[in-house]
Amino acid sequence: MSRSLRRGSIAAIAALAIASLSSCAAGNTPATLEVKPDNASATLGTDIRLNNIVVVTGDESSGEHTGPANVTVNISNSGTEPVELQSITVGTGATASFADDKGAALPAIVVPAGGALLLGGPGAPTAKIASTTVSVGGYVPASFAFKNHDKVETEAQVSPNKGLYKGYGPTAAPAAVPPKATAPATGATTPAAPATGTTAPAAH
Repeated sequence: MSRSLRRGSIAAIAALAIASLSSCAAGNTPATLEVKPDNASATLGTDIRLNNIVVVTGDESSGEHTGPANVTVNISNSGTEPVELQSITVGTGATASFADDKGAALPAIVVPAGGALLLGGPGAPTAKIASTTVSVGGYVPASFAFKNHDKVETEAQVSPNKGLYKGYGPTAAPAAVPPKATAPATGATTPAAPATGTTAPAAH
């Protein structure tokens, strides 16, 4: 075989190897395999990303849940201005109420510029829903409304208050303690009764 033919064969083999490797790399990407992540996520523009959107119910393992629930989501903001989350709606219109990590009501949730914030979970601000009907283990429509009329329409995973989300679910309100009846003070003196058997003054 001539030297030029050998060079041509080597070049052809190298090209086939590169093409084969390229096709393998492309075939392993999630987009090619159509693999969807287990956790729900969404984006707003180029700066706002909502990761791991989950509605956490009670301790049920499956089935329909009707009652209180919490929303947990990690919101990242790569922009140069803070963003303000004003409301979260789940299902057919159940709206969450916001509170800080101490339980005080908040009108909105602010995510700082260039930062991230976890909503829901121990030691974090919370988003509580008084009552909603969801299917545990499934997904439910969720809407996130930001200031300036920006809105994200997406879906949230529904998980019980177990495993990774233990402690993220709604907590029961403490039972009201009835006031204690006050017992009369001990050692109190009662007024003396009038003496009986008093003698009439002697007649003179």
